[in-house]
Amino acid sequence: MTLLPYRPEDLPRIAVLFYETVHMVCAKDYTKQQLDAWATGEIDENAWNESFLAHTTLLAWENGELLGFADMTAEGYLDRLYVSRAHRRQGVATALLTALEEAIPAREYTAHVSFTARPFFERMGYVIIKEQQVERRGVLLTNFVMQKTPR
Repeated sequence: MTLLPYRPEDLPRIAVLFYETVHMVCAKDYTKQQLDAWATGEIDENAWNESFLAHTTLLAWENGELLGFADMTAEGYLDRLYVSRAHRRQGVATALLTALEEAIPAREYTAHVSFTARPFFERMGYVIIKEQQVERRGVLLTNFVMQKTPR
């Protein structure tokens, strides 16, 4: 596995991985209506591209296949972290998150974390600050604000 910085030409593959991951990996924790509101199959390409370029964004690749992606702000907010269903539990998320934390020396790291991702973040040293309801396209989804303070 190789971690590489984001390139705008990667966006179509990222969009597919995002949709498939939300709908396949998170299906045990969220309803179909919630999954459809979270990931419609279409992204705002301009907004995502600008966001990825403004953040530190890494993609995990192996043999030309996109395994996962993650991006973090300079302040330590993890905006997105998604790993393809076929590559879960293979160290991809750990590699992405560790590389971002090493690249960004923040006083604390924060993420808004799904039910599905919560156990991973707990293993990575994040603690729940609060549970919250977020609205996406008129549908409420529960997630967790989690933080980690580096040692």
